[in-house]
Amino acid sequence: MAPLRFIGLAAAFVGGVGLFNSVFTVDQTQQALVLQLGEPKRTIQEPGLAFKLPFIQDVTYYEKRVLSLIPQDAEEVILSDQKRLKVDAYARYRIEDPLLFYQTVRNEFGARGRLEAIIDSSVRRALGRETLGSILTGQRNDITRSIGDEVNESVSSLGIQIIDVRLRRADYPEATSQNIFNRMKSEREREAKEFRATGEEEAQKIRAAAEKTRTVIISEAKRTAQEVRGAGDSEAISIYADSFGQDAEFFAFYRSMEAYRNSMGKDGTSMVLSPDSSFFRFFKDKEGSQ
Repeated sequence: MAPLRFIGLAAAFVGGVGLFNSVFTVDQTQQALVLQLGEPKRTIQEPGLAFKLPFIQDVTYYEKRVLSLIPQDAEEVILSDQKRLKVDAYARYRIEDPLLFYQTVRNEFGARGRLEAIIDSSVRRALGRETLGSILTGQRNDITRSIGDEVNESVSSLGIQIIDVRLRRADYPEATSQNIFNRMKSEREREAKEFRATGEEEAQKIRAAAEKTRTVIISEAKRTAQEVRGAGDSEAISIYADSFGQDAEFFAFYRSMEAYRNSMGKDGTSMVLSPDSSFFRFFKDKEGSQ
């Protein structure tokens, strides 16, 4: 009885282990491939409980969700106008056929290597037909769409569907960027010099115009002053003439007083005259007679 019990327990244990190894579940975000000794047997893409032969069959799971492929480094490409750009492209894809995917790339790591090579080649071909202006303008969406179509056609044999391919960035290489910066700096310095030269020229014109206006104003003022002075002198002469005509003695007296003031009013003035000089006639007689 004991051996039979042992055999029964062993059989029950083996049966339990076999049952445990024959049952597996597929999540909603997964799809499964059943392998028998490394050879694909069937594909399961619906979620739920599934069965396999214990011990000789294994299950490989693949994502049903959209996956992302982001290259580590940007690639340098040459455009049709011989401009160089560093382009960083990324892709989103889905495993469409697990069996074909397993047969061609085995797993996501293998798929990554194949996809990077295909995307890089497609990007180079597409951008090699374009100019820098078309990439920087609204044609960029059309370019990425054509890249996506080309990549999708190339990876269909891998059991992969490309959802989207985008250019994350497109920059000049560092050496080119430095050259562009130097050219821009030189251009700005040249423009600054031109502005300064133009400003100095305008300043010279303004100063010359101001000096000309100043000279004209001063000349006009001097001319007006001379006219006024001439008119005043003429009026004074006329008044003196009228006065002399009306009272010759008073005019002689006034002229003598002017002569006294002009000759004696200055400090340190010395005069040597004869006492009976006519210059002092009004000191002797208020009538000025000799």
